Amino acid sequence: MTATSRALALASALTLTALPLAAPAMAASSGTTELTGNLTQLNDSGASAEVTGSVTGDELTINITPQGLLEGAPHAQHIHIGGTNSCPSNDMEGSGANGALQVTDAAGSYGAIAVSLTTEGDTSPDSGLAVDRFPVGNPTYSRTLQVSPEVAQQIAEGDGVVVLHGVDLNGSGTYDGDVMSDLDPSLPEEATDPAACGTLDVASMSMPGGGADTGAGGTADGSSAAFVVGGAALVAAGGAGVIALRRRDAEG
Repeated sequence: MTATSRALALASALTLTALPLAAPAMAASSGTTELTGNLTQLNDSGASAEVTGSVTGDELTINITPQGLLEGAPHAQHIHIGGTNSCPSNDMEGSGANGALQVTDAAGSYGAIAVSLTTEGDTSPDSGLAVDRFPVGNPTYSRTLQVSPEVAQQIAEGDGVVVLHGVDLNGSGTYDGDVMSDLDPSLPEEATDPAACGTLDVASMSMPGGGADTGAGGTADGSSAAFVVGGAALVAAGGAGVIALRRRDAEG
């Protein structure tokens, strides 16, 4: 094999080596953000939940596995956005009976309702108190739904907070009591007081498709670009070697 042939073979190998380096950029363009969360009790409810989900475009998938909620009673559940995008502490006192925390007491932490996690139908804030369309007791909840682009972006950026409502404050086994709800005066506060809360965090392996300002997605895209540029430089170097060897052969 002549020197020129060997150089051509080397350039071809470098080209083939460089092509797979663009793969991470293609993977990052999927635009899916994985979500996770752990909900802990409020109002000494004893309730907790594990949450997983994902956002792709304006499509939200969410799964909630609760435990410790009042059996036989409906539990409103929402994604809240606003305030400090966080949960209050379990020992925070509110305006309810014996200092119970009501929904508006903690609005500065988790904000307003952005998505109503109903079992069917509308999921807008308008369904925030659709008692007949929320889970009863502690069933696993799973649903894929459409949200606005703005809400989808906020959730994908880690600004969502999941709150489960409904607390048996007096241990009677049902929603009752003398203090009425701060959201609906026709309901006892127990029906709407927050029972568990947790931030909806971006999973560590997520690859958002929003560019360099989206955390992990930006890092992946930057690395891919560096790999591609490096591969291109290798190919260019191989091509320059071919030209040099051809020139030397001609002179020889």
